[in-house]
Amino acid sequence: MPSAMEGPEWGEDDVLRYEETEDNNVSPTDLSELLKEGTKESHDRAENTQFVKDFLKGRIRKELFKLATVALHFTYSALEEEMDRNKDKPVFAPLYFPTELHRREALAKDLKYFYGEDWKEKIQCSEATQQYVDRIHHVGQHEPELLVAHAYTRYMGDLSGGQVLKKVAQRALKLPSTEEGIQFYVFENVSNAQQFKQLYRARMNALDLDKNTKERIVEEANRAFRFNMQVFDELDKIGRSLPEEAQDGGFLVHDGKGDIRKCPYYADRLGTAGPGCPFHTAVGLARQPLVQLVLAACVAVAAGAVAWYIL
Repeated sequence: MPSAMEGPEWGEDDVLRYEETEDNNVSPTDLSELLKEGTKESHDRAENTQFVKDFLKGRIRKELFKLATVALHFTYSALEEEMDRNKDKPVFAPLYFPTELHRREALAKDLKYFYGEDWKEKIQCSEATQQYVDRIHHVGQHEPELLVAHAYTRYMGDLSGGQVLKKVAQRALKLPSTEEGIQFYVFENVSNAQQFKQLYRARMNALDLDKNTKERIVEEANRAFRFNMQVFDELDKIGRSLPEEAQDGGFLVHDGKGDIRKCPYYADRLGTAGPGCPFHTAVGLARQPLVQLVLAACVAVAAGAVAWYIL
C-alpha cells in the first residue's frame, strides 16, 4: 500500500472532507469519537502519574530519560513489527503509514547518541515494558483489529503532546539544538501534523467495523494506557532509587531547606552565601504577580497539549 504522502492515497480532498466531517458531522458512533470519549479517564490518570508531572516541570534526569527511550525502543519495535505483519489486512491496512510514522530508526539514533555504537548490548527490556510488548505481539498475531488501538494511542500522542515533551527534554537536559537524543519526536515526513491527524482519524472512521469491535478497540486503548502507566510507575521507582545527580551545568540547585550557606551552589562555586542562589532567585521571581500569571498560562497550555501524549 502506498504511504500516506504519495500517490492517490494522499491529497487535499482527504483532508478537506475530514475537516468538514470534524466540524459539522461528527457522529458519536465514529471510532475516533468513541476513542476520544472512551479514554478520557485514562488520559487524566496518565497525566497525573508522578513521572509525567515531573517531566512536564522539567524534572527529568538524563538517566531516566535514557531508560524511557529504551522502553520506547522495545515498544515501537513490537508495534511496528506487528503493523508490518498486518499491513495488507483490511482491519488495519488504511492506517499503515510507515514512511510518516514509524519510529524504530529514530529511536535507534537516540540510543546510539546516549549509549554509543554498541547500544544494543547495553540495553534490556524492563519488566513493565515486556508486559506491554507481549500484549502488542498477542494482538498483532491473534486479534489484528485491536492493533488500531495501540497505533492510535501511540502515534496520535507523539504528534500532539509529544511535541511539548520534546521541547521540555531538550531544554531540561541541555540537548543539542540539532535534535540529537530527541529524534523520536521528529517526524520529517509529516509536514502538517494537524492535517495528518485529521486524515488518520478519517481513515479510522472509514474502517468496516461493527459496534462490538469498536467497543473492543476502545477497551484495548484503555489497556494500552494502563501499560504505559505501569512503565511510568516503574521509571518513577527507579528515579527514587537513583542518587542525586548534578545538573548539566555541573552543580546541584539549592532546595530551599536549611542554611542557604550550605547550598551546593555556594559550597562548590562560591563558598559563601549571597543573593545569586538559583533557588532563591527563582522563588523571588515566582512571587511576582506578572510572573505567576505567565507561569500559570504556560502550565495550562502544556497540560492541555500533553493530554494526547503517553510516554
